[in-house]
Amino acid sequence: MAELPVNPQQNRLQGQVGSMAFTLATSLPDIQSASVEKGELVVRTVRDQLLPLMQMLRDDPRYRFEQLMDLCGVDFPSRAERFDVVYNLLSVSHNQRIRVIITTDEHMPVPSVHHLWPCATWWERECYDLYGVIFSGQPDLRRILTDIGFEGFPLRKDFPLTGYEEVRYDVELRKVVKEPVSLTQDFRDFDFVSPWEGMLTLPGDEKAHEVRQGIKRTRG
Repeated sequence: MAELPVNPQQNRLQGQVGSMAFTLATSLPDIQSASVEKGELVVRTVRDQLLPLMQMLRDDPRYRFEQLMDLCGVDFPSRAERFDVVYNLLSVSHNQRIRVIITTDEHMPVPSVHHLWPCATWWERECYDLYGVIFSGQPDLRRILTDIGFEGFPLRKDFPLTGYEEVRYDVELRKVVKEPVSLTQDFRDFDFVSPWEGMLTLPGDEKAHEVRQGIKRTRG
């Protein structure tokens, strides 16, 4: 079996990622880990060192991560600091990506990075809206996806799948109303059977059905 050709550029990029991981792990304080996971560099640090690290990753010519592509949360309810806050950065100059991860809980604020990447305001608002993560120094920390007056944080693992309220249009009142959810999640009846599977004969398919059943039609 012929071996696949070696891609020199890919090998060079992988070498740069490995070298970057070693540099970050050995030269910066409070870096908990820096490793290559599935071909991408993942760095874990503490909240207090987030801003110095992010400033360096953006401005240092060795890194030049000019763009914040995404900021998201992950919930692990069994941990004391239940939330991961994940930053995905892109270096257009070096064609590299890096993922920075810190942990926090419901009460400890995370430093905002909106002054480094203005687009972070949208991502931080989304993380606050869905997980309840607080970002200190964020001047516009409002909900962004859920409805006005929404209670709770819908992407937390302990948030009920049914939610707490349902919204519907009331024909008599002629307006949209909110009501407590009356259907308890534990007693919901999910039917995963396709409605088409219960039909032996589809409209217009009577002749094919007769052939399948071995029915012969008699002509008058």
